[in-house]
Amino acid sequence: MTLENQEYQNPLGVKPIGNLLVTFSVPAIISCLINSIYNIVDQIFIGQGVGYLGNAATTVAFPIMTILLAFGTLIGSGASAYAAIRLGEKKKEEAEMTLNNAFLFSFLIGIILMVVGLIILKPMLKAFGATDNVMPYAIDYTSIILIGTPFNLISISLSNLARTDGHPRLSMYGMMVGAALNTILDPIYIFVLHWGVKGGAIATITSQIISAVVLFAYFVRSNERPEHMQIHKNKLRLNFSLVKSFLALGISSGITQSVACIMQVVMNNSLVYYGNQDPIGGDVALSAMGIVMKISMIMAAFAIGIGIGAQPILGYNRGARHYHRMKKTYLLAVIFATASIVVLWIICQLFPGMIIGIFGNESAAFTNFAIQCLRIYLFGIFCAGFQIVSTNYFQATGQPLKASILSALRQLLLLIPLIIILPMFMGLHGILFSAPIADITSAVIVACFIIPEMRKLNRYIQKEDLENVH
Repeated sequence: MTLENQEYQNPLGVKPIGNLLVTFSVPAIISCLINSIYNIVDQIFIGQGVGYLGNAATTVAFPIMTILLAFGTLIGSGASAYAAIRLGEKKKEEAEMTLNNAFLFSFLIGIILMVVGLIILKPMLKAFGATDNVMPYAIDYTSIILIGTPFNLISISLSNLARTDGHPRLSMYGMMVGAALNTILDPIYIFVLHWGVKGGAIATITSQIISAVVLFAYFVRSNERPEHMQIHKNKLRLNFSLVKSFLALGISSGITQSVACIMQVVMNNSLVYYGNQDPIGGDVALSAMGIVMKISMIMAAFAIGIGIGAQPILGYNRGARHYHRMKKTYLLAVIFATASIVVLWIICQLFPGMIIGIFGNESAAFTNFAIQCLRIYLFGIFCAGFQIVSTNYFQATGQPLKASILSALRQLLLLIPLIIILPMFMGLHGILFSAPIADITSAVIVACFIIPEMRKLNRYIQKEDLENVH
């Protein structure tokens, strides 16, 4: 194949895998980090300006934000994977219809979630672990976050599709603009205007709106580049058959976030119950673990970003039947994801006090328990890169059942039962030890899925080599 011919082919099928993975993963990692920073920046400024009750409020609100993320990734990740396969099959029109349906569906679901969330807000927060002391702060924060739901879902969906459209930096730029604005507005609203937790929430939804507008503008203007997908008013009508098809591919991502929400609810209630039986107290336990969960999001963002970056490469080459490229993409993604998390894991084990201090030092009891949480709860997180990339592999290659099983494995089948069982024997510290046991066990089970898949891929590669010879 000549270089001249390559110019007319999608780079996903011809460019070196290492370069492609870096090109697509770095913006995805930054986007994931920025998504985490939305929550963490609020937690830092609220912790410094309001105190541990404000931090506890964001911890209670976190399951709701995870529910919203679950719907966003269900739509965006599924539509991205489906569009990538269609582009690999040279079916651009169907890929473009996927974009338009994903955009419209995100907006409509966002409206529904916002309305339902506001109606059942107080009982929902109570179920998610809000104590009487935390409830006023949680209502102030979460009610405002829910108002931004339609823009949040649009931003998540379009950022996924921008990567498939061959513009991975766009989703990064959209998120960076929003995050920068959030970081600027947070201290102004919290410290200068004295809006407390409300200020943190207003800063967050303002940033989400800006991110959604940036991404929407790109897809509306993409008619200037005919090789790219476009949002067009004539195509903004729901095709339920198409929606069903891309949701099937996104369900593993949706399950991951939905199960995360269930896990957070179980954990919040367990922290309050067993914390109140411990000298630490329920509110302090809730606040400390909330910080550790946000730190774990930062660590996981690297593996998630690499997995997301690998998805369009895997999906396109699966559609084009380039099995060599699929295997190389998967192996490099696992290596990069694992290495990045291991480095961060070592930092957390060596400097936990310095990390916790960023979020405030109200009392020695709070700081000491938060350090224990950081060291013990995250002890097995070095396995996460392999798990996340493997799950993304099955999703990107059109195997939603396997992807769904692996998505539910760590949190639903292992972590939640352990959070319930271990504290019966170990008290509050049983919650901390549940995570490393779940992490290491799930990695072993994931290996049982991926090894046969690699053997099957090797057979396809051998067949592909024979065909190329003849």
